[in-house]
Amino acid sequence: MPRPTDRWYTQGVELSYLSAPIAAGGSEWLLPATASDAKAQSRRFEILIGQSIFTPENLNLSPPDPKDRPYAGWLYGGVGLYREDDHRSLEHLRLLVGIVGPGALAQQAQDGFHVLLREAPTPGWAFQLKDEPGLVFSYERKWRLDLSAGKGLRVDAIPEVGASLGNVFTYAEAGALARLGQNLKADYGPARIQPALSGTPWFDPSQLEGPIGWYVFAGAQVRATARNIFLDGNTFASSASVEKRPLVTDFSVGLSVFWLDVAKVDFVVTSRSPEFVGQHAADRFGGINVSFRLP
Repeated sequence: MPRPTDRWYTQGVELSYLSAPIAAGGSEWLLPATASDAKAQSRRFEILIGQSIFTPENLNLSPPDPKDRPYAGWLYGGVGLYREDDHRSLEHLRLLVGIVGPGALAQQAQDGFHVLLREAPTPGWAFQLKDEPGLVFSYERKWRLDLSAGKGLRVDAIPEVGASLGNVFTYAEAGALARLGQNLKADYGPARIQPALSGTPWFDPSQLEGPIGWYVFAGAQVRATARNIFLDGNTFASSASVEKRPLVTDFSVGLSVFWLDVAKVDFVVTSRSPEFVGQHAADRFGGINVSFRLP
């Protein structure tokens, strides 16, 4: 029987490290200062590694349905740079490099998990996208608009714009996140795996007004996509592909809870509009982020 829980965007996992504040130094030319008061600026860098897996709806067909999303994996590493101005806006540059295709080890990851569940391996991986080096350069900017909700609660809105360029993803995006809770100034929403309603691991403990923080959130993002290798197929070789939809919308809701900067947990559920012609339903998936301070 088909395994509908594996369909389309099957899995994403990402590990990242966020630095302590750093001096502007050589990063000034990447994200030039705009705030009038240098003390109101803060910079940090990130290092990350991750893997994303994409599959068609019916995992029992071999060869797969040519009208469905191709099998594909994306294994990557990257670096990023953040600059915050006056605790009101956040800029983020990120460079990802990696590999799409068998070298991404997506087949091994999915089949290994199915073995743990005592399920048969997926036969269609023989038809996945071919090996191709991947590169994505991204920029985004967020603004935080603070409001008071009374009774110790805060409300804020975080509009965002951004763009990504590369042979894996090329798109422009705009969106917004609304939050209700306590200690909202410590971050700009939960971290997310690209492409998605933009989130970052940014966290500033100096903005905490108490040891416990939490918020519920809801947001949406619209992406205008020029390139998505997981739908368009390989750039330099013949491969499976489908006709992508140029506009895709994500709707996300969730909950974040944290204690100082020691530990933070985010829960999020996302509904993504159809990404290709012939996709008969929205893609829905959940995510959990766990963050903690290193000793």
